[in-house]
Amino acid sequence: MPLSILVIEDDPTVRETLVEFFAAAGHTARGAATAGEGRRAAAEHSPDVAIMDLRLPDARGLTLLEALRADDPEVGVIVLTGHADVPTAVRAMQQGAADLLEKPVDLEALEAAVVRAAELGRLRREVSHLRARDAAEARSERVPSAVAPTLDRLVELAARNDEVPVLITGETGTGKGYVARRIHELSPRRGSPFVEINCASLSATFFESELFGHERGAFTDARQAKRGLLEVAARGTAFLDEIAELGPDVQPKLLKVIEEGTFRRLGGTTELRSQARVVCATNEPLSRAVEERRFRADLFYRLQVLTIALPPLRERAEEIPALSRALLPRGARLSDAGLRALVDYAWPGNVRELKNALWRATILAEGAEVRPEHLGLPGGALINQGPTRAAEGLLSLADAERRAIVAALEQTGGNKVKAAALLGIARSTLNDKLRKLRVEW
Repeated sequence: MPLSILVIEDDPTVRETLVEFFAAAGHTARGAATAGEGRRAAAEHSPDVAIMDLRLPDARGLTLLEALRADDPEVGVIVLTGHADVPTAVRAMQQGAADLLEKPVDLEALEAAVVRAAELGRLRREVSHLRARDAAEARSERVPSAVAPTLDRLVELAARNDEVPVLITGETGTGKGYVARRIHELSPRRGSPFVEINCASLSATFFESELFGHERGAFTDARQAKRGLLEVAARGTAFLDEIAELGPDVQPKLLKVIEEGTFRRLGGTTELRSQARVVCATNEPLSRAVEERRFRADLFYRLQVLTIALPPLRERAEEIPALSRALLPRGARLSDAGLRALVDYAWPGNVRELKNALWRATILAEGAEVRPEHLGLPGGALINQGPTRAAEGLLSLADAERRAIVAALEQTGGNKVKAAALLGIARSTLNDKLRKLRVEW
């Protein structure tokens, strides 16, 4: 892959030789004779790799290395020196140098070092991106401030009593995953893994394999034994999302884990012990699943020892302004009219839908203020009238959801994938709602 390479070297012969060598290899290569020129070139061209001499007319030692890494933490820096010694090499690596080579440098060795440095920079950028994405997702799923005092007490209680299973209830997008992770982070188990599995995402056999593990030959393609998430979690937390979708064959095995702390791998005969704490979440009342005989009553009673219920966003309209500003991508601005549109809409997809709408609107606004037309909210669908008018029966929840779903399908020409994205819910959740609301499309 062609790279952008900056050579900072005061010797014109060495500098030109390296620039010509990398240009001939298909890369974009530029030269700079001083540390000042090098920093300006790096700021202007954002190179993948910078090759710098340790001794320059306007910089000594590792000052330039420190400056380059401060300006761009992901740039790969290779240090060249005719005065290499162990202390210098150690300090260079401590300050983030990808490599240190002694002059006169072997060009093939330098080229290999450049490739390694570029890969290191790519990995750094990827890690930074993932951290930023995870932080944005965690911020987007947080429970708004108005319920925080009560919720915080419940979360702290659940964290302290870490031997008790927890059931988190709430509609899709209310932040159940955030609460589960928060319980783990506040508990004595925070030093152990937090593992997550969606009970609706896999077939019964593969779900059981993911949760409990399997022995070699337990099923087709099981060529070697595998640890399940309960073993991976160790003394951490196993988070089971959409627990209402747990298959009937797996339910008694999960009950045994909770009550006795033991299980067997799929296809195994050895009894294993689980020390993981089980936290579950559901977007539908488990009591209804029990009544419909889809969920075991004994497992339900065991799970609801400590229940945390998250209210939907439409019941907390007063929090939408502060939450919207917190969820806006950095640098984006929200107009007064846009804010009013957000407050008036009742968000069937809750905080997740709000986040998706704001990010989509920011892209459409192209640097301008986010206005109602950028938000693309379904016209006339699910207007948030607040608790008083809702109590008057102006719009039932089922009717509101039906109208929002129909509006999204109409806006996307019947494309369920796009409609689900517009609503901020999963495609499977949309299909469930279409079936439960008896909407044919």
